Amino acid sequence: MSNLVLTLITFIAYSALAFFFWRAQVAGNAEKLNRGNLGHAVGIPLAFHAWLLYENLFVGGSLNLSLVYTLSLILWLTLLVYWIGRFFYPLSCLLTLVLPLAAFGVALPSLFPAVHKLAEPTSWMFDAHVLVAMLAYSLFTIAALHAGLMSLVERRLHRATMPKILISLPPLLTMETLLFRIIAIGMALLTLTLASGILFSEQIFGKPWQFNHKVLFGFISWGIFGVLLLGHSLQGWRGRTAVRWTLSGFGFLILAYLGTKFVLEVILHR
Repeated sequence: MSNLVLTLITFIAYSALAFFFWRAQVAGNAEKLNRGNLGHAVGIPLAFHAWLLYENLFVGGSLNLSLVYTLSLILWLTLLVYWIGRFFYPLSCLLTLVLPLAAFGVALPSLFPAVHKLAEPTSWMFDAHVLVAMLAYSLFTIAALHAGLMSLVERRLHRATMPKILISLPPLLTMETLLFRIIAIGMALLTLTLASGILFSEQIFGKPWQFNHKVLFGFISWGIFGVLLLGHSLQGWRGRTAVRWTLSGFGFLILAYLGTKFVLEVILHR
């Protein structure tokens, strides 16, 4: 089976599951289906997507880090975390929102085949560094989605109106608890990413560490999330304050890596 055919099958599977989840969400029984066959079925396109990533990320003994494959990997990891998390939290509504993003992610490489691909000499340290970085990005992507939904739900509660798609969301307190747990884990992974890049730059990248705009934005993001966790622990920061800090930190994280790759690959064609 060619990669194009498998991509089409995976895209259709993600889209169909998103439709069924959306319909079940509106009907009010999505959480029951999420813990049953419908939730289990998400594992099938997840596995197909994983195979496509493996086929395209590891090319000729090097790791392909082009923008489209990086985005596809982040969206796959985001869905994987939600899919596993459904066993512990009521996340059917969040799966409904993430499945269309995963469908977009699996289609990206086929939609933009002419995008310049970057391949760097790989080693187990380089692969480990990239994996940890992508996990951190995925967790902070989830945190940003959580923060956005929390803000939307809070505003809707004040207006006494709530769309059906949001009714079965976990309580705000549960979402907030989950948000800070995700940020804490993401912060640990981001710290490991930044520290390994500084301490083992020559072993990982084959050149001495350099302070550039990507590193600057990464440290700004790290500082924002660190202050947020300290504020939550010491001052009880929550609600809108937590949402604003989370989205700000995620914005700088996007600028640190994906923004840089977008400028280099799409605008400058490097």
